[in-house]
Amino acid sequence: MNGRWWILGLALATAAFGARSEGRLEAGLAAEDLACKPQQPPERVAGRASPYDSAMIDTPALRAKICYGRPYMKGRKIFGAEGEALVPYGKLWRTGANEPTTIHLATPAQIAGVAVEPGSYSLYTIPGEREWTVIVNRSTSQWGHESQYTPEVEAQEVGRGTVVAEAIAEQIEQFTIRWETGGTGASLVLEWADRRVRIPVAPATT
Repeated sequence: MNGRWWILGLALATAAFGARSEGRLEAGLAAEDLACKPQQPPERVAGRASPYDSAMIDTPALRAKICYGRPYMKGRKIFGAEGEALVPYGKLWRTGANEPTTIHLATPAQIAGVAVEPGSYSLYTIPGEREWTVIVNRSTSQWGHESQYTPEVEAQEVGRGTVVAEAIAEQIEQFTIRWETGGTGASLVLEWADRRVRIPVAPATT
């Protein structure tokens, strides 16, 4: 009887470890191995009005890929007061289109000061005229629309940080996220319409 209980306990412990490990990435993976996983079939993804895209970084200290939808301005006012703009100040934004913008990390890091382990995280923002709030969340399976940010999803937040918003003279027609390296870390640079935001992503400190 004791032997049977020991085997059952071992099985339960193994299952629990597997559940905790789900979504985590091996530190040895290169950035190009971190796959984007859209929630729709390829033929539907290919026909989207907001194309699905990604940007990678692969340095000795930081390996990551960001996956996101890229909407266009199409003559619309993008950032501004509620009722006047597509993305109102002070309101949650999926930071792209369709699925939530997702970052896949093969190495421990800090995103806008929020410490994260290797794994996949959704990135939401709350834009403001001068500052944006950056939200790092463990949940990546929900659809990106802001109405899907339920209390259950919110409960999986890892943390929030604040970054500066910069006004730019050039009008960026299509939402773009790119990596910009500097020092030992990097920044995710978000650009759309007349706004640029840099989200620092630094290797985890020991």
